[in-house]
Amino acid sequence: MYKILLVDPNSDSSETMLHMLDWNQAGFCIHTTADNITDALYHVDNPAHILVLINIKRLQSFGLQLCGLIRQKSRIPIILIGGGQDFNLARQALHYQVNDYLTDPVQSSELLDCLGRFRRNLDASLEDAVKAPQPHCQNSIIDMVKKYVQEELHQNISLKKISEALHFNCAYLGQKFKSEEQISFNEYLLQQRMEKAKHLLESTEMRIYEISREVGYSETDWFYKKFKEYTGTSANEYRKQTLITA
Repeated sequence: MYKILLVDPNSDSSETMLHMLDWNQAGFCIHTTADNITDALYHVDNPAHILVLINIKRLQSFGLQLCGLIRQKSRIPIILIGGGQDFNLARQALHYQVNDYLTDPVQSSELLDCLGRFRRNLDASLEDAVKAPQPHCQNSIIDMVKKYVQEELHQNISLKKISEALHFNCAYLGQKFKSEEQISFNEYLLQQRMEKAKHLLESTEMRIYEISREVGYSETDWFYKKFKEYTGTSANEYRKQTLITA
């Protein structure tokens, strides 16, 4: 599901936009709304957003000014809706590399077609990126995923969260990860958590609940359960065994 930042200075028309079409069916959702330039620029930095939709029906100068400010900091796609059939206005929109420009009155079918074209192009780009051979360095997408896991192992991690941060489709990323690593992302994540827990049990005097939190489990009982499933022994028994063989 691709997330949209909707910018509309008018609360009534913003509400109308939310109900203009079945966003989920189109493959999108209005993730965030903003009614002023300051908030819009703040939310543009959110990596979850794949597209900025700006309603300029009542304030065309507002929309064009925002486009200029966005382009100073981001190449995120922009769609302008509700503009007039004015050549000068359209020319300015092109100057700011706006991806599409829908004149007023905007029909739901017209917007749906626009989003459909955008989604097909985006899906194709993502699929090409997934299928493309990856270089053997940290620049590959899978290396970036693994690096994220190592750095955030103590946090609540999900492939969905990573895919949003990397602007990747979650399903594609999951398929690509399993294809390259011969293991699902969730299996890999569990493996990394448990191997680090084993290392901490062997090499430190940290308490079990401290190790549990260090590897991303806020509930110690759940950590005990997963550790025993993974190693076949409890965390306490594993530590005793390593002390005996040391």
